Amino acid sequence: MPARIPFRAPRGGEPRANRARTGSARSQGRPQTKRSTPDRGLLGPTARRRLATTGSIVRRGLRRLRIWTMLAARRIARLWRVSLQFRVVSTTVLLGLVVMVLLQTFLYQRISDGLVEGRIQTAREDAAYRASEMQARLDATDNLDAESIRQFTFDLIRQQESQTPDQTRELILTRAIDNTRGPERVPTMWTDVDASVVPTELRQAIAADPSHQHIQLVPIPRGDGHVPAVLVGSQILVPQAGREELYFVFPLDREQAIMNMMLRTFVIGALALVVLIGLLAYIVTRLVVDPVREAAEVAGRLSSGRLNERMRAKGEDDLATLARSFNDMADSLQTQIRQLEDLSRVQQRFVSDVSHELRTPLTTIRMAAEVIHDSRGDFQAPVARSTELLLAEVDRFDELLSELLEISRFDAGGAVLDTEEVDVRAVVDRVVEAAAPLADRRGVSVQVLGGDRPYPCDMDPRRVERILRNLLVNAIEHAEGKPVHIELGANSEAVGVAVRDFGVGLEPGQAALVFNRFWRADPARNRTTGGTGLGLAIALEDARLHNGWLQAWGTPGGGCRFRLTLPRHAGQPIQRAPIALSEETPPPAPRPAPEPTPPPVPASEAVVASSVVRSSGSTASTVASAADEPSDEPTSEPPSEPSEPSEVVTEAAARPVSEPDRASGLYPDGGREGTEQGSGS
Repeated sequence: MPARIPFRAPRGGEPRANRARTGSARSQGRPQTKRSTPDRGLLGPTARRRLATTGSIVRRGLRRLRIWTMLAARRIARLWRVSLQFRVVSTTVLLGLVVMVLLQTFLYQRISDGLVEGRIQTAREDAAYRASEMQARLDATDNLDAESIRQFTFDLIRQQESQTPDQTRELILTRAIDNTRGPERVPTMWTDVDASVVPTELRQAIAADPSHQHIQLVPIPRGDGHVPAVLVGSQILVPQAGREELYFVFPLDREQAIMNMMLRTFVIGALALVVLIGLLAYIVTRLVVDPVREAAEVAGRLSSGRLNERMRAKGEDDLATLARSFNDMADSLQTQIRQLEDLSRVQQRFVSDVSHELRTPLTTIRMAAEVIHDSRGDFQAPVARSTELLLAEVDRFDELLSELLEISRFDAGGAVLDTEEVDVRAVVDRVVEAAAPLADRRGVSVQVLGGDRPYPCDMDPRRVERILRNLLVNAIEHAEGKPVHIELGANSEAVGVAVRDFGVGLEPGQAALVFNRFWRADPARNRTTGGTGLGLAIALEDARLHNGWLQAWGTPGGGCRFRLTLPRHAGQPIQRAPIALSEETPPPAPRPAPEPTPPPVPASEAVVASSVVRSSGSTASTVASAADEPSDEPTSEPPSEPSEPSEVVTEAAARPVSEPDRASGLYPDGGREGTEQGSGS
């Protein structure tokens, strides 16, 4: 067992080998105590309750931490999406941090390598000089007995040790692994670092090449941890003992302290620099983002109708040029909008004035036509027929003037609602009764579905009756002898009425036009009940006035379905419709009906049929028009041509009306070609 030579003069002038370190051996003989974990089955009820309470507290804490982490991640993701300034500052800080870490890592590594290389060079030179000095003194000694050699060797090692703060130097002397010369005469000696730090591969390298120094970096214990040290080994020849391995240990405490100080300096400097970079990026982006935000705010106010809003233009830089260009654009838009408003007012005034001015001559013509019509029995057949046609056209002209006046009131914003709580079922009954003569002449049966219970709703009964009359007359006109269904439905927020016919239907492109003024599907088609082309346009405006929806859906040869949706209470927004807009119910078989020449149309029936809009087609078509619909409702852009017609039932009551029916490509509130058509389209 190697022994350690103490650094004090032995008593009696003789060297004394220190006893080997036997702490580990004593510890092996000492009885070991093992900490036992208490068995849960041996715990009392109170301890088990405390353990369960602690576990629940830990689980709740982990759950809250997970929730807070998710919320923080969502907020950061939202800031990343909505804030340009946050993205720029975050990106700049992250890039700056990466650059600083890479740069400081490179500098730290270079400085560390330089310090270590310098320490290795000085250690090599110092170890070579002191090893040669020790070898010379060993060669010159005259005392060759074993005890004298051991004491002399101990004295040499003691003299070479250095504990100065600038350069700590420890020594280790041990027998070479290739020394086969008899028993050990000089024991293993060391100063403050024992021989266990010497790696085996280093000893083997020295044995293979004893004429040169061998250097290796090894960790040595220092307090509670370890520090690196330069280990320089070589062989010396001790008299009477043979070859011994001499190791100089140069701890790198000072270099380690320098590197720790540099690391702290680098970290603090990097954090300060990153904060400074983030602050600079924030200031710079504010200079760019603030004018952009101001432009967005001004644009929003312009879009809301405040046409006098302008940006502040300061200086002559790019942002000032942007502000001046924005202001020029706003001036141009304001001028054009005012010109359009003036033109619209002139047109509205013209329509209103013409309609009022035509009232007086039209009244005179009507009176004369009625007198001639009453005397038609005295005329020949062609003349009598002419008087009937004259009176019918005068009635149609009168209806056209009334609807033009109504449209002018909508355009001027003068239309008002006279709301009251009314049962929609009663309004439907009145409309069906008024359209019964036209349905009888057409051979069409009108069926009311879902009319077995009341449907109270805050509405203007006159306007709602006009809407339903237009829809029903339109359906009868295009039913081609097939039944017409009127379906009623309601939910917690809205009341709906759908009018379904199984006639000619709508073609692609026509769906976006059915609510346009003076539009006809086929202008050359014969009309038997008259009509002005303004009925559905006025119906749409009436629905908008109620904050409701008026929507249409149709397939070629499968008929159309118009749906009116009204809020139960005035001013209440509609989230979903109570009735589906599209359906896949197969149309009933056509009822054979003769096509006699219709009799003359009385004035009372001409009023009922005045708002008929004809439509016919060959492929699927849908349209959605609404007043103040949610933002996710179909827009007012022109519809696209569908590739394949499709008919499915869309249950709008089971989901929001704006959600598309993915299976068929139709929308519950407007369909694939759903568009909101204003009355002025």
